Amino acid sequence: MLSPNDKKLEKLDPFYRPSVSEQKTSAEIISEARNALRTVRTQRPFTPREDQRKLFGCASSRTAENRPPSSFSVHASSFESFDSRPIFGTRLSPLELKPKAPASPATEEDPCPSFPKPPVDPTKIRRISSARARLLRAASQGALLPDMTLPPAQPAKRVESKETVTMGDSMVKIHGIYLTESNAIGHLSHPLQLTYDGDFGEIKEQEIFKGAASLPSHLRSGGDQGKRHSGASLCSRSSNRSRLDTKTDLKLDLQEKDTEIEVGEAFWNTRIVPILRELEKEENIETVCAACTQLHHALEEGNMLGSKFKRSILLKTLYKLVDVGSDLLSLKLAKIILALKVSGKNLLNVCKLIFKISRSEKNDSLIQNDGILESLLEVLRSEELQANTEAFLYCVGVIKFISGNPGFLHEVIGKGAVEILMNLMMQINENTKKSGTCLPNSGHLLVQMTATLRNLVDSPLARSKLLSISALPQLCTVMGQYIGDKEVCTNVARIFSKVTTYHDCCVALANYSRCYALFLNLINKYQKKQDLVVRIVFILGNLTAKNNQAREQFSKEKGSIPTLLCLFHTFYKLDLHSQKALGEGEGRPKTLRPAQAEDVLIKLTRLLANLAIHPSVGPAIAAHPCIVGLLLAMLESKSIDDCEELVINTTAAINNLSYYQVKNSIIQDKKRYIAELLLKLLVSHNMDGILEAVRVFGNLSQDHDICDFIVQKNVHKFMIALLDAKHQDICFSACGVLLNLTVDKDKRVILKEGGGIKKLVDCLRDFGPTDWQLACLVCKTLWNFSENITSASSCFGDEAANTLLVLLSSFLDEELALNGSFDQDLKNYHKLHWETEFKPVAQQLLNRIQSHHTFLEPLPVPSF
Repeated sequence: MLSPNDKKLEKLDPFYRPSVSEQKTSAEIISEARNALRTVRTQRPFTPREDQRKLFGCASSRTAENRPPSSFSVHASSFESFDSRPIFGTRLSPLELKPKAPASPATEEDPCPSFPKPPVDPTKIRRISSARARLLRAASQGALLPDMTLPPAQPAKRVESKETVTMGDSMVKIHGIYLTESNAIGHLSHPLQLTYDGDFGEIKEQEIFKGAASLPSHLRSGGDQGKRHSGASLCSRSSNRSRLDTKTDLKLDLQEKDTEIEVGEAFWNTRIVPILRELEKEENIETVCAACTQLHHALEEGNMLGSKFKRSILLKTLYKLVDVGSDLLSLKLAKIILALKVSGKNLLNVCKLIFKISRSEKNDSLIQNDGILESLLEVLRSEELQANTEAFLYCVGVIKFISGNPGFLHEVIGKGAVEILMNLMMQINENTKKSGTCLPNSGHLLVQMTATLRNLVDSPLARSKLLSISALPQLCTVMGQYIGDKEVCTNVARIFSKVTTYHDCCVALANYSRCYALFLNLINKYQKKQDLVVRIVFILGNLTAKNNQAREQFSKEKGSIPTLLCLFHTFYKLDLHSQKALGEGEGRPKTLRPAQAEDVLIKLTRLLANLAIHPSVGPAIAAHPCIVGLLLAMLESKSIDDCEELVINTTAAINNLSYYQVKNSIIQDKKRYIAELLLKLLVSHNMDGILEAVRVFGNLSQDHDICDFIVQKNVHKFMIALLDAKHQDICFSACGVLLNLTVDKDKRVILKEGGGIKKLVDCLRDFGPTDWQLACLVCKTLWNFSENITSASSCFGDEAANTLLVLLSSFLDEELALNGSFDQDLKNYHKLHWETEFKPVAQQLLNRIQSHHTFLEPLPVPSF
């Protein structure tokens, strides 16, 4: 007769009973405990390193005629001796009319200039004064005054002073500076004629009319002096004072200009000329290189870098030395030439020169030691993109080469390469958006830029910079605008395949909702291009690995599942064809090698497994006969010894799909066939494959027919043997299968075969203190096994019963310290579930054993 306590215990149902809807199913318990719906990891697609440094690799889709060359020669004759780079300011337009000044008048009685000045209207004085101010301001900044004609002989006076304005046919000389006509027009609406009036001590200007025929007759004859003086007398006193101030400013500016030129000449003669003479000797490379270094320092000290002073002399000397053919010397020359701010063809040739040197890896140390990298980045930062696209191409090509050297990585990133490249990419995106077309030159440049970023993102600092400037959406924009350029898209995909293996970058890209439609478009466009498709699928697998929102967004994109199915079918057929060709001795097929097609299938099955975690996507995939059929076909045809990762990923996908107990599930309809396929995995020597197979059995064993199959095929004995694996995940999955079997009263006796009870107790002792999930499963299995217990000793055995009493008592009464290096959050998580999940089950099992145990021998408490 049972005691009241025993009767209370008898009312408790077995754990893990799938027939009771209120209780958790086995899959639900495993999902909560061990995430039965598991994400799958895989290796990032491998990109082989190019044997030679080229702008475009051997696999480039660009033909030699449609791409800039990687091999060329650069000589002194390649450079232009006159560099057309404009100085700061507005380029002046040529004169429409260039009047020629007449010869000096023969007599004072006939002072007749070519273009006399009409009487000055008072309303025009203010306009002329403002024009004068603009003219004089331009002169003080180094601009040039126009050619002037002589004024009438009588009023004009020669002033023997430093302020003398000497006038000739086509040139004006002030303080020894010649001011020519061609640089004097500026923004004036009319050319001006200057005269020097000794009486008023001021410079006057006259408007030059375009045609003498249009002048009145009395003006064509020359006009009298009195009219000119009467016109001048109309000026107010304030205007006179303004003119005097302007004249003083001009004097000071010209004196300052004279001083600067004199100082520059002195510095040039004393510091620069001796170095140029050394360079012209060309005695030996070391001497010339040392002289180049001295020249660069001297030019920097004299503030002559970027100046037009003696510029052509410098460049001619430097260009001649290019033909020496020394890489070290060429780098030093290139650094000075770039510092001189050359433009156009010369900028292109100096970038080509550096590119040519950088193609040899042995020159990496020269590039690093000479500091040419900073000069290249300055070109990309300051020069105009559209005018220098080809020069930028070779400039970025150099950075691409050296960024592939791990020793350069930190330096390149530290000097702002990531920000500069992304700024250029934004400009290209904006220009493409405005024009509506993708320029080929921009595509060539983008190939180099994206390949450089692909190298840089290996660094955490570079990835952090990309996130801080929101670069990932910009990269998506590039893919969208240049979707027809496979190389650009492949390089961007390589960037994403790297960065999405890191959580923060993966989250950032997953949050950009437009990326999913973009990736689907790329798959549809390049369905048979393995190198691009495999990376896109890998990226999607990363995005959906830990982000349920990403799974939902991707699944809601139009045609997402059909696109994956079509891709699956395409590469499955390619894989079959390649295997058939190899079997018939035809050698490798021309399309894809077996490993290439298989790699796409590996990434694709992983993506399907991750998508199946979503509660609405998973049942849809499980009910899709074509997808499930392809998964089962691969599981049937592939051997884990030959295709380990593909078989494991396929089994993981089937495991996730088998979680859903829905009526139209193809997995449930074919569960018996799946169980038979899994048997060959159980007998393999691959522990990862065995683990995945056991997990699938954990879900399928909720069905009574599968439980019968397990017992018939002696799979339960294999599960009991796995409890000795000393591997927590394997013990956990095997215990889940045994728990499902013990729901059936007729099958509980199997735990006594092969020492099942003892092995369960050993698992509880070894893993229980640090693994509350596994401890729960063991206790629930033992609870189901002991449902009809009459004696603890006869049920568990004396040794196992005594050990259970000690273990359960210690687990319930003592605060267990976590072993291993767990952080505080994990300790709190473990403690919470230890209290809420494990202890209630352990207490029930302990009460049942104590109520049916007649003796208790003292046993030492096991140490944890």
